[in-house]
Amino acid sequence: MNIFSFTAHFDSEESCRVHFKEERDKIGVSCHACSHTEHYWIKSRWSYECKKCRSRTSLRSGTIMQSSNLPFLLWYKTMFLMSVTKKGFSTKEIQKQLGLKRYEPVWAMVHKLRKAMGNRDARYTLEGMIEFDEGYFTVESTELEKSKGKRGRGSAGKQNVAISAESIPLEDITTGKKSKHCRYFKAKVLETHKKEEVTQKLQSTLKESTIVFSDQSTSYVDIADYIELHISEKSDKQTTIETLQWVHITISNAKRNLLGNYHKIKGKYLQLYLNEFIYKLNRRYFGEKLFDRLVIEGITGL
Repeated sequence: MNIFSFTAHFDSEESCRVHFKEERDKIGVSCHACSHTEHYWIKSRWSYECKKCRSRTSLRSGTIMQSSNLPFLLWYKTMFLMSVTKKGFSTKEIQKQLGLKRYEPVWAMVHKLRKAMGNRDARYTLEGMIEFDEGYFTVESTELEKSKGKRGRGSAGKQNVAISAESIPLEDITTGKKSKHCRYFKAKVLETHKKEEVTQKLQSTLKESTIVFSDQSTSYVDIADYIELHISEKSDKQTTIETLQWVHITISNAKRNLLGNYHKIKGKYLQLYLNEFIYKLNRRYFGEKLFDRLVIEGITGL
């Protein structure tokens, strides 16, 4: 959806609210009191009334807009800005585009949307052949981290992230040229480099029937216990170019994206920024439909 079609469809608070209700009706509403799914619609109150227990559910209740006083129009404009480009906007820029004086409500709204993106991607697991590796992302150090003066892994200003890429080998029958096609990705922030945490995070993102390719890090020794096959290779330039091609491209692009758009990210919020990057990457062929998907995540992604 481009800016012209967006303004044509959503030019008022009423149009955004009506669209949000239409999308929520397609998904269905469950009563918060008795879980019944049949409701009356009370237009004068913009709320649903359960046909069984008569409990009322507001249009915002149970969605990403719950407890928010910001208008539907501002939420829709924010979702449009976050979906219109793969690079994204900083919260400061979104605040500027919305014409709001206060930064905090915009910050909360954007992070709620990033959380919903992450919740949506957490519902599926990767399958087939998987490239797996870790990347170190620059984050803003706390005063405590600076005072400790650590170096290397766990050092101030560095956050470890596990990246998985669903990679499918391809071969041109005519030329014999080999290549890879990548479908979906996962990114999980790691608190440590211990094998227990690495294995736990990887296990939660993969199906048991997967084949994982990685380097020979000692943190990966237990991976084989939870999947069909684990193939590890010595970490060198050739491994990076061939075996772990897509996962390293993803790490590089993610670093460039986050640094270029947000400059300084606190470590405790890094996962939210990665949620947005991976969500868009996994839907890179959606085009103008990405906005529609983000509206649905706002309804179901809590």
